[in-house]
Amino acid sequence: MSVINILVCDDDREIAGAIEIYLRNEGYNVFKAFDGVQALDIARGQELHLIIMDVMMPNMDGVQATMKIREEKNIPIIMLSAKSEDYDKITGLNVGADDYVTKPFNPLELIARVKSQIRRYVNLGSIQGGQQQAEGVYCSGGLTVDDRQKLVTVDGEQVTVTPIEYGILKFLTENAGRVFSIGQIYEAVWKEPAYSPENTVAVHIRRIREKIEIDPKNPRYLKVVWGIGYKIEKY
Repeated sequence: MSVINILVCDDDREIAGAIEIYLRNEGYNVFKAFDGVQALDIARGQELHLIIMDVMMPNMDGVQATMKIREEKNIPIIMLSAKSEDYDKITGLNVGADDYVTKPFNPLELIARVKSQIRRYVNLGSIQGGQQQAEGVYCSGGLTVDDRQKLVTVDGEQVTVTPIEYGILKFLTENAGRVFSIGQIYEAVWKEPAYSPENTVAVHIRRIREKIEIDPKNPRYLKVVWGIGYKIEKY
């Protein structure tokens, strides 16, 4: 495998240096930045395979930097912050982060999360082909539907779903970004004509959100397009 390049962005130079040591001990190549502007410049100029991004920084904070990076790249981003409230975690994940680690952190836990994200990224073929995915594997951000194994995972954690829930997720994820009406979803999954399917589909959508979303009322993946239908957001 080629060298794995990781960007560590933290305005606390001691923390950035400590993380760099742990990562280099694992064989990773490390770039460092100390604010969001520097991180953005490095992300645009280097082939990176993962970013560790602090939230609170001068010039451009981690949330703003993550949003801008997500407009251009699909590489894993782990957010790092002293904030531990659920709202801050949800904000970070909603703008495109793949994982969230709260300071003070156990370095071994951070390394484990790094390895998990890189393993998922490499297994899906992202290093070799940008948005390329393995055949039969459909992804949007941290959501993966593996039709070869009939598995659904969110940020690497397996999610237990019913056959109908799986069918809905597979249909929407393999068509990520496209909006489908309730009738179209019903006919694609149930394989029969749709006669007043609203309640049936809505119940399954609610159950899926409870399983795959951190905040089902503010979903990151499975979104409603009012007056039209539903879609899986494309990341």
